[in-house]
Amino acid sequence: MGGFPILSVMLAVPLVGAIACLFLDAKPARMVALAATLINLALGVVLWANYDIGGAQWQFTEYSELFDGFAYALGIDGIALMLIMLSVFLMPICIGASWEAITKRVGEYMAAFLLMEVLMIGVFAAQDIFLFYIFFEAGLIPMYLIIGVWGGQNRIYAAYKFFLYTLLGSVLMLIAMLWMVNAAGTTYIPYLMEYDFPVEAQTWLWLAFFASFAVKMPMWPVHTWLPDAHVQAPTAGSVILAGVLLKLGGYGFIRFSLPMFPDASADFGWLVWGLSMVAVVVTSLIALVQADMKKLIAYSSVAHMAIVTVGLFAFNVQGLEGAMMVMLGHGLVSGALFLCVGIIYDRLHTREISRYGGLAINMPAYAVLFMLFTMAAVGLPGTSNFVGEFLALAGIYQANSWVAFVCTTGIILGAAYMLYLYRRIIFGEQKNADAAAMPDLTIREYLLLGPIAAAVLWMGIYPESFLAPMRADIEVLDARLAAAAPEGDAQLSIGEGAPTEEEHAEGGAH
Repeated sequence: MGGFPILSVMLAVPLVGAIACLFLDAKPARMVALAATLINLALGVVLWANYDIGGAQWQFTEYSELFDGFAYALGIDGIALMLIMLSVFLMPICIGASWEAITKRVGEYMAAFLLMEVLMIGVFAAQDIFLFYIFFEAGLIPMYLIIGVWGGQNRIYAAYKFFLYTLLGSVLMLIAMLWMVNAAGTTYIPYLMEYDFPVEAQTWLWLAFFASFAVKMPMWPVHTWLPDAHVQAPTAGSVILAGVLLKLGGYGFIRFSLPMFPDASADFGWLVWGLSMVAVVVTSLIALVQADMKKLIAYSSVAHMAIVTVGLFAFNVQGLEGAMMVMLGHGLVSGALFLCVGIIYDRLHTREISRYGGLAINMPAYAVLFMLFTMAAVGLPGTSNFVGEFLALAGIYQANSWVAFVCTTGIILGAAYMLYLYRRIIFGEQKNADAAAMPDLTIREYLLLGPIAAAVLWMGIYPESFLAPMRADIEVLDARLAAAAPEGDAQLSIGEGAPTEEEHAEGGAH
């Protein structure tokens, strides 16, 4: 890239757009927000195209010491690259989803979304631990405003609950960061990832970080803010909350908990497995009985994020790769499902499942796209979620076959609640005349759902394009964890039993 500060430009574009939107009327504010997000998407494509697979671990780095103990340090590896791509891909879709739905304080709304984009990219690109913390926590503010100002009837309660839950855990994380910087003598994240903290200190540090990341994921039982936040948030708010903000917790585990505290991560693996098993089964059963479409998808998100946590704490390459692929796939699919809910909510202004039925008759294009996203959520081969779930479950099977067995039931339960939802909305008789009169997708709605549908199929059919940039970084992390990784109970490890190169050559000679 010849020293071009592309990451700083990707932070600056939406920031300038956000400031501009504050001074503009509704129509120009929408145009500025869309332009800023599309420019960032184009920059993201340039970033991906110029990322050197097999090159240095940290690329596009920028560093300038601001004052003692705090630096403006940016840089990405393959893991951060994929999560930045997910963010910049979903953002223009969120602006498009808000085009007609948001009519009050449009400039401020667009500014909040653009600020959110700045902070999300900042989290994934930050290489200074305190810079990371600022981006990580500041992301609460625009989301709090989006729910609290433009949300549903019970928005104030949901906004407060979201804010307090996510803030309280992070106070402990800040204290732990201060101790770590004092112990290691640096705020530089790549160095901290290789620093060996004392084993007895790792326990407390791990718990402090876990308090923050578990809420962000969200893990059971600190997940209760999520259904309220989703139900009250506007459609685009739900898309970005499910698509990217839930991934901050998983990214935190990958960047901090696992490489910096490997011994404590191994010691507390049972805790993560236990909470994840409960989450997969319990939240799936809760999803089955929901009457509100958004609540059902929100509870399904908790179950999917539990597959991510078991994959991360499987302590092997398959589990780590699977967890990353589930995060990316879930980001696309859950975002698309919330858009599908928003499309019919805009027409009928209700999320009650019982008010719909038979939409395949009057909205056939909607029914086809909704079916694709439903199948992807279930993990159908050929769609984005299949690859991640298969890898994550293969990884956890090597570590603990009983955990794998319980978590695999989540796929069966996932099929139950998603297909049940689809049948009640799309098939059956048309009981309500107003639902039967709803028009099919508009061109704008095709433009929102079409790119996600293409990405879901691309990821399912050719996952290598997403795995390749991350593979070397995941192997580095796996090597860091290898010494602490607990012994697995599975009798077979991946690749065992395959012929060696010599045996393969002998077979060819015969």
